[in-house]
Amino acid sequence: MPHEVLILGGGALGCAVAAALAARPDWGGRITVLERDPQYRQASSALSAASIRQQFSTPLNIALSQVGLDLLRRIGPAAAFQPRGYLYLAGTTAQADTLHELHAVQRAAGAPVQLLDRAALTARWPWLRTDDLQLGQWGAEGEGWFDGWGLLMHFKRQAQAAGVQFVTTEALSLERHADGSLARVHTPQGPLQADTVVLACGAWSGQLAASAGLDVPVHAKRRSVYAFTSPERAPGCPLVIDADPQTGLWFRPEGEVFLCGGPPLGADDDDLPLDPEPHLFEERLWPALAHRVPGFETLRPARAWAGYYEINPFDHNGWVGPLPECPGLLLACGFSGHGLQHAAGVGRGVAEWIATGTYQTLDLSPLAPARLRRGERLVERNVI
Repeated sequence: MPHEVLILGGGALGCAVAAALAARPDWGGRITVLERDPQYRQASSALSAASIRQQFSTPLNIALSQVGLDLLRRIGPAAAFQPRGYLYLAGTTAQADTLHELHAVQRAAGAPVQLLDRAALTARWPWLRTDDLQLGQWGAEGEGWFDGWGLLMHFKRQAQAAGVQFVTTEALSLERHADGSLARVHTPQGPLQADTVVLACGAWSGQLAASAGLDVPVHAKRRSVYAFTSPERAPGCPLVIDADPQTGLWFRPEGEVFLCGGPPLGADDDDLPLDPEPHLFEERLWPALAHRVPGFETLRPARAWAGYYEINPFDHNGWVGPLPECPGLLLACGFSGHGLQHAAGVGRGVAEWIATGTYQTLDLSPLAPARLRRGERLVERNVI
């Protein structure tokens, strides 16, 4: 009988798995994707600031970004890729030492990153305040931002064209057999069964796993994004990660406006409603923007929105592959903010695993859920 695969979650990761699996010439099974929100009103894929970088601390994440970059370039105008790079700023000796350390890792992995001293920063971006900086690192190629909706729709259209069925419903809970293997997925329309189930529900993945007594550390953290206008055009502006860890400020242009964000004012930002944090921009981000770019002092706030990060608190990396204590269940979740840019590589890898039982092009085994049971962290240090 044909192999049946059920994918829980039709965001970028779920659609990427479906598209990659359906495209394989050695695959003849049936693929169904469950998505409760086909308009993606709350989906992280649609609400993301949609950026891609190679400035990670682990070679595997750099490689996954390179797979994503290759796809964005192949998609062309539909992806609206803006290759202006990320610029990480260092204001202390410790921060500069970290940039040097990560620079070596990234260059060894083939990332074309450049270290820039204060004079070089000022020369390239004269609108940037640099007197309190020691160093910056810029992704000169293969970094920037893109149309997240366009990438999501690319994966979904590919999957649909290959015969993948999309069903508008919600996975309410998981049920296991006495031996621990996955028995069925409960939905409002009744239980569903499949040979393989892929858990790709983003921020809701941990909660769904817990319904079957499974420990998958993933939970939702709200992140707010604010748009503003300014007389300062900041020509050539990359995506800037500011040096002050107290603000966590990032900003970048988006057409005629700029986008910015940062960590919440309060410590508890779990599972909050998707409304932008009301005081974060005025109390923390605006002063930080005016400090780093003096021309932003006269900015004007525009719109704002919020989305969820699917945070993996264990090591801020994704959970990818089979969950040992629940045969029949594969994970593709917990990426802590970098799932969209890594969807192409993760989708391809999970498809390889389903079809062959191995990773064929890029070894994703370091992201295996079994590392949680072993207490082996694959820590990603560059989480924004």
